[in-house]
Amino acid sequence: MKLKRMNSKIWTVALVVATFATGCQKFLDRDPLGRYVLDEVQGSSFESEVFGAYANLRQEGVAGLPYIAIHGMRSDDSDKGSATNDGADAEGIFDNFQYRTDFWLMNNYWTHHYRLIQSANNVIVDINESGSTEPAVMINLAEAKFIRAYAYFNLVRTFGEIPKVDFRVTELGESNIAKSPSNVIFELIDADLQDAVAYLPTEWPADFAGRLTKGAAFALQAKTYLWRSNWGMALSAAESVINLGKYSLVTDYQSIFRETGENNVESIFEIQAFYSPTITNLGTQYATVQGVRGAGVWNLGWGWNTPTENLAQAFETGDPRKDATLLYSGQVNTPYNENVPPATATIPRNYWNKKVYTNPAVRNQMNSQAGQWMNVRIIRYADVLLMAAEAANEIGGPQNITKAKGYLEEVRGRARGNSTTILPVVTTDDQDELRDAIRHERRVELGMENERFFDLVRWDIDVDVLHAHGKTGYQLKHRLMPIPQPEIDKSGGKLIQNPDYQ
Repeated sequence: MKLKRMNSKIWTVALVVATFATGCQKFLDRDPLGRYVLDEVQGSSFESEVFGAYANLRQEGVAGLPYIAIHGMRSDDSDKGSATNDGADAEGIFDNFQYRTDFWLMNNYWTHHYRLIQSANNVIVDINESGSTEPAVMINLAEAKFIRAYAYFNLVRTFGEIPKVDFRVTELGESNIAKSPSNVIFELIDADLQDAVAYLPTEWPADFAGRLTKGAAFALQAKTYLWRSNWGMALSAAESVINLGKYSLVTDYQSIFRETGENNVESIFEIQAFYSPTITNLGTQYATVQGVRGAGVWNLGWGWNTPTENLAQAFETGDPRKDATLLYSGQVNTPYNENVPPATATIPRNYWNKKVYTNPAVRNQMNSQAGQWMNVRIIRYADVLLMAAEAANEIGGPQNITKAKGYLEEVRGRARGNSTTILPVVTTDDQDELRDAIRHERRVELGMENERFFDLVRWDIDVDVLHAHGKTGYQLKHRLMPIPQPEIDKSGGKLIQNPDYQ
């Protein structure tokens, strides 16, 4: 197959998933997608600009520690973690909810998401000004609109009212505008995702694994509707993903989170990473900041975002997802049979996030222990099935209750495998009992995948659950974070702090 060379500087999406059929020797041989384009795929003059937007998905504030802290550490699934003398200020903010208006993690989350938005805006404006409606151009437009919608969804959930910047910024002062109501932001999100659904392809050739698809747009639609308790639209969007017939559950749950599991048949939206010790680093910080904190061969990362005992106890007896989610200190762990060092007085962590546990053979080949090559899983097919189950149950009625149980069973059945003694089928027709079962399943299926905090908020049980977990500093006002003070200062008074932090 003939390949056409593109500018390697605009690479954004890690190409073909490495195959480990003969060990890991091929991992370094994979070329970054975007450096070459298949002749069969008709590119557009805007493609390199779109790849630049994809690149901004790898920013620290979008796929690194700020993202993890805001989406993950505020829940009962995880704590700040790391060593006792590391990040006490962050522990106060994200574990104890002593929010500050000027803190680097929150600042970078805001800044990097708006940088992502601006890169998408540039694509959208350029395409609109061109007047082109060629199919390849419309796909690029849809990719940019998905990226903008994703960034705005993160921001509106985190901060509430935010500035609506849906134009190209040519001078810094142009973005110093007042906040828009949340419903106005959601109008933009809805419009962007509608275009994404209309124009994104249902699939890409294998060489383009990781590029956005129609399924990703439907899935993000479902997530935004679920956030607003729009059950009918959420169910419709989730079932649109299901009805595409392009996704299925991977039989071996733990394999999803290994290097060889990237961009598998369950993957709907992953932030792509590429790392080479000799060529370039186009990786993410995601695994680095969560890797086991230790010495020597166990200096795998910063050790932040560690699973709680509360999460460990949430798994039903025999649920294999527990051992796929938790990396146990002081024990030999599958699949690599490494003996993780025990907890100590200075690093008192009984568990680490196994979903960022890297293959030691790949570490050796990469000459790195930091896992920069690990993709960030954002939306999986199991998440879509559980969104469909939740929405159907909330709509109610015999037909929808049956449908909800079916979607729930698909997820539980995959986890159960061939066993007949664990994870019994949920048979209740009681809406409240089924609601509890679906919520439980979301927690154990998506543990340590940055869904839990926002689930607690939208279910309106965040105060009770977090207080029961010991995070008693949490109050309703902590659902929203304060606007970073540096942004307010730069705005010249146009950007107003959230009411609870004035």
